[in-house]
Amino acid sequence: MAITAAQVKRLRELTGAGMMECKKALEVTSGDIDAAIDEMRKSGSLKAAKKSDRVTAEGYIAIESSADNKIAVMVYIACETDFVSRDNSFVEFAQNVAKVALNEGISDVESLANAAFDGKTVEEARQELVAKIGENVQILKVRLVSSETWVSNYRHGSRIGVLVDLTKNDDNLGRDIAMHIAASRPTAVSPKDIPVELVNKEREIFTAQAAESGKPPEIVEKMVEGRVKKFLNEASLVGQPFVKNPDQTVGDLLSQANAKVNDFVRFEVGEGIERKVDDFAAEVAAQVRGNE
Repeated sequence: MAITAAQVKRLRELTGAGMMECKKALEVTSGDIDAAIDEMRKSGSLKAAKKSDRVTAEGYIAIESSADNKIAVMVYIACETDFVSRDNSFVEFAQNVAKVALNEGISDVESLANAAFDGKTVEEARQELVAKIGENVQILKVRLVSSETWVSNYRHGSRIGVLVDLTKNDDNLGRDIAMHIAASRPTAVSPKDIPVELVNKEREIFTAQAAESGKPPEIVEKMVEGRVKKFLNEASLVGQPFVKNPDQTVGDLLSQANAKVNDFVRFEVGEGIERKVDDFAAEVAAQVRGNE
């Protein structure tokens, strides 16, 4: 049967897909729009699978909080390009996924992928988005933080997000702490919270460096302990100089406010992801060699 322009237009409105893709799906299903949507979802799954190995070094950090600010969730949705990270469809997807995670109390990617999302699952919605925008899209991280008192949050643009579990109902203080965490990247709240394996690794490095000084063993030991102490302060939130007032530490700021940070979470787009860098000159040289 002949597919009308009105049918194609309607399917495009419902799916956001391209004209030819809509026309093809309608031809396969003899003009049945509901069946065409199912067909496109199937093809979307194939497209998503083909794109699943592409590097997703860009993305969007979405944060949602409960009305009483005692629960907050942060989601990191990744894509391939900065252009798509600013696309309305992609941003809306990320924000809606964060709302699902908050409403369902989800704090792991697998559960989030299987959660209900506007008549489908989050994973099915992700696959449809991949088909629509033509890029690999992945839900990389999700973290839910609950507090007996207050969870503050801060987003630096759409690329860095922070949640802070604070023992005091003071969002100004919590936001300042969250901004500091965004800028200074502490590893843990206090020195005692820094993983032992990380401390031991740094100690080994400091020991090797100090041994090259040629000083007596007892002096080397003091040098190492001094550097370890400095590392612990620099890596822990409470030991760092506060970004708004470097003359005081974050620990001092919290003490003055009679508050403590129980926990914090920091996400950053692209963190830990190796970006593929194309070397055009090397590619041309290789091609020339292959033609010799």
